[in-house]
Amino acid sequence: MQNMNPDRHDPRAIEVIDAHHHCWDLSQGNYPWLQQDYLGDAFFLGPYERLRRNYLPDDYRADTEGYRIVGTVHIEAERARTEQVEETRWLHKLRQSSGLPTVLVPHASFTQPDLIEVLSAHSGFAEVRGIRSKPVTAAAPNISVKGMPGTMQDPTWLDGLAQLQKFGLSWDLRVPFWHLLEAAEVAKLFPGIPIILNHTGLPLDRSEQGLALWREGMEALADAPNVYVKLSELGLRGGRWDPVSNRRVLREAISIFGSDRAVFASNLPVSGLSARFETLFAGVVDAVSGLDQAAVDNIFAHNARTFYRM
Repeated sequence: MQNMNPDRHDPRAIEVIDAHHHCWDLSQGNYPWLQQDYLGDAFFLGPYERLRRNYLPDDYRADTEGYRIVGTVHIEAERARTEQVEETRWLHKLRQSSGLPTVLVPHASFTQPDLIEVLSAHSGFAEVRGIRSKPVTAAAPNISVKGMPGTMQDPTWLDGLAQLQKFGLSWDLRVPFWHLLEAAEVAKLFPGIPIILNHTGLPLDRSEQGLALWREGMEALADAPNVYVKLSELGLRGGRWDPVSNRRVLREAISIFGSDRAVFASNLPVSGLSARFETLFAGVVDAVSGLDQAAVDNIFAHNARTFYRM
């Protein structure tokens, strides 16, 4: 392989499609986790008081100033579930007025009674590419919720997921690492649905035991050719940033999925609780420093362009 030496390669020259970020205007909709239902210490990164303000395209551009961001993917920002289509409509107008985001991944619950109507409404916007819908998950690896309503074994939930194929939509999958093996079983049931795993599979336990469980799940998911992985959100509890273990996680994720199914993503502004954009970007550049230029281009732009049909 031809090495790319990060010391000689300007990271700000890399073409980037950011495959995961959020925007919100607290005066234009209800975001319970940011407003009345503030989670505080219960949030997976710890308290997030500084996120409880508007975050709009100008804020995103300020955070990424100087980098070659050529497109972005907006992932639903947990707006009130009664306002799912309203969020898409607002983002459509935001794109028209500001040029960002480029494409959208809104929310729908796979168990909601009006799922077909909501998917149809989302699909009426040309920018919509997929759906993010989080299954019910356990709070820790030693707790089981298997088979409960809303889990990845629930027949109603599985029937809802199946509807995405009818609408030509992808699925943004977000589960903690202890659910990756179950997610792999689901991915293999639906080979016709493009699936992208959020946040590097959330490897929140960096012990050898925790990483072994994460790796087992990642390998099972990668065995399904319809699954991609986002290289994003490596922050740890309390906003801790561990560059050494982050490098290991990133390199193993790329090794498992290959450079043709790994995608750079920022998770702004949530990632800002742990690191500035330049820090997280430099970490991914460092992780790919042994790859050839084609692989680097794939990870930072081409794979996102392919997956999200940009």
